[in-house]
Amino acid sequence: MQMELAQISMVDWDVPHNLKTVLRVMDRADVSGGTKLVIFPETTLTGFPTPGNLASIAESVDGPSITAVREAARRKGVAVAVGFSESANGTYHNATVLVDEKGDILLHYRKTHSWASDVGVFTPGDTFAVTEWNGINVGLLICFDIEFPETARAVASLGADLLIVTNGNMDPYGPVHDRAIRARAMENQIFAAMTNRVGAGTGLTFPGESAVIDPFGERVAFGGNAEGVVKAVLDFSKIAESRADYTYLRQARVPLVLRRADKGTTRVLEITGG
Repeated sequence: MQMELAQISMVDWDVPHNLKTVLRVMDRADVSGGTKLVIFPETTLTGFPTPGNLASIAESVDGPSITAVREAARRKGVAVAVGFSESANGTYHNATVLVDEKGDILLHYRKTHSWASDVGVFTPGDTFAVTEWNGINVGLLICFDIEFPETARAVASLGADLLIVTNGNMDPYGPVHDRAIRARAMENQIFAAMTNRVGAGTGLTFPGESAVIDPFGERVAFGGNAEGVVKAVLDFSKIAESRADYTYLRQARVPLVLRRADKGTTRVLEITGG
């Protein structure tokens, strides 16, 4: 399966600009060449908000920006994972949606682990979920989440073949996520695709370094530091190959303390405390 990592620059707080960029990248996706999925960074549509402007730029999951992305996905015939600042019943979340090529929202994930700049801005989520898409099982995480092994293990324990990470990792922490994404893929024997932003933000610099990692922890693709689209082709037979002699999920003796709460065809684990 071919995917594209949209390693782009964004303008914090400028939703029209960021949406225009997302729609342009989607429109240029190489669907005729086999691209099935385009992955964007963390909070792509809004950038990183502050407590003072969050209410003015956050949108609901059925708001105009996500609606426009859904329409573009349907028009282009390509799936997309994109991050945004979500407004929901008086609370705000750092969220990512996975939209399929028909424009339907398959997954809606809220970041469960709060980085310093998330604290006091976003309410953390409490649910990990996996859904079937295009013949594979897909799960989502966001940025800081991947620094905790339990998050990817939760997604993998729900049967994920592919972990999508929308990333907003800044300098000087690029090497941290390079190591973390490799480890998360290898220790769960799944594919992991991480898309990070590039360029300057509000007092921050983003190094890019988007990557696709195979179940052995090896890079399939790497974005370097320049703005652009990174293509990768995933061979899912490598999952079985990586588990030929041992399967970490089956052999692990330390259980996760999470509650199973499946919702229709989506498999779900909920955080029960902490």
